[in-house]
Amino acid sequence: MASVTHSPVGTVARVREHHRAYGATSVLRGVDLDIEAGEFVALLGRSGSGKSTLLRSLAGLDPAPASEVEVEGRTSVAFQEPRLLPWKPVQENVALALLNTSRRDERDRRATTVLDEVGLSEKSDAWPLSLSGGQAQRVSLARALVSEPDLLLLDEPFSALDALTRIEMHRLVLQLWARHQPAVLLVTHDADEALMLADRVLVLDDGLLAHEWQVPVPRHARTPTHPHLSEVREQVLAALGVQSLDQKAAGAA
Repeated sequence: MASVTHSPVGTVARVREHHRAYGATSVLRGVDLDIEAGEFVALLGRSGSGKSTLLRSLAGLDPAPASEVEVEGRTSVAFQEPRLLPWKPVQENVALALLNTSRRDERDRRATTVLDEVGLSEKSDAWPLSLSGGQAQRVSLARALVSEPDLLLLDEPFSALDALTRIEMHRLVLQLWARHQPAVLLVTHDADEALMLADRVLVLDDGLLAHEWQVPVPRHARTPTHPHLSEVREQVLAALGVQSLDQKAAGAA
């Protein structure tokens, strides 16, 4: 499995010549990637390109040679589905990430603190099935953050939410990232989401990290009409094989 060490300084994840295959189907064909401490990285790619496969390797959920995948410090994951245990109330779901913490009062204190950070302190005793989709995803984020990870892996956690809830979740994730300062790898299909949130945007294609952009606009100034952001957006969409409306109009003219 992935090699895990502690006390991250500088680079928290290193991937070198990482290969993954399912039977005769090669998914990753020699991926190289560094993620720096505190960096927010977004990973895009077509369906089946291997985005979640790479994330699972970094999370240690799938075995990977230590020579190919090395992660320093604690890692946690939030998935597209919140994956809450329906027979445990919200606070206990969050505290599940602290089972290695021997004292129950310490687990409860930390779970209460992070639930307050995601705006759900009043739902600590609620059952998961009583939550809205956005609330359930907030609990999932709280569970991922309660262990103070050095690397937070987000596997399309907003894709099932409505547009307004997604905007609220984007703001929340940026607030939590600023407060806790983990490195973040966000897997997403949404180029606009990637450009609004990340420092760096990557596109996985044909089993390799084929494209990379530094987002050139401060977060407080990022709008869909910002000229520099629009330029990068066009490049990202082209790398994904998607034509923007402007490109389609130009082609039809």
